[in-house]
Amino acid sequence: MKVLVINGPNLARLDIRDSSIYGDMTYQQLVGHIETSAKTQGFQADVRQSDDEATIIGWLHEAADKKLPVIINPAAFTHYSYAIRDAAELVKSPLIEVHLSNPLSREEFRHTSVISGVANGTIGGFGPNSYVLALIALKALTA
Repeated sequence: MKVLVINGPNLARLDIRDSSIYGDMTYQQLVGHIETSAKTQGFQADVRQSDDEATIIGWLHEAADKKLPVIINPAAFTHYSYAIRDAAELVKSPLIEVHLSNPLSREEFRHTSVISGVANGTIGGFGPNSYVLALIALKALTA
């Protein structure tokens, strides 16, 4: 089964972001980690990243049309993109929100997610393993 993994703004720049928050993997290493973990759980991961809200909305529309399960790290869009939230709501297959860091342990503006209300669940704070945990949850939701 295919799973669409969507990563939002600035995630492609993990190599220059604060490693105490985001870890020390490059984005390409993160993609490899996700793809390998997906295979272990019986999925084929289609991992994508965009800094553009409209592109992410288009990918969510694609997932809704193809009935694909989604793992999404909306990054900064988590806190204010009602357009991404509305597109995520169109996805009737399982949708799991993930974060490398724990948004609730960071600045107050990061404590609100407009996405979590339409997601099956949210996993954050486990670095790259947030994706692994999401894949395990996704397997249970699609069994």
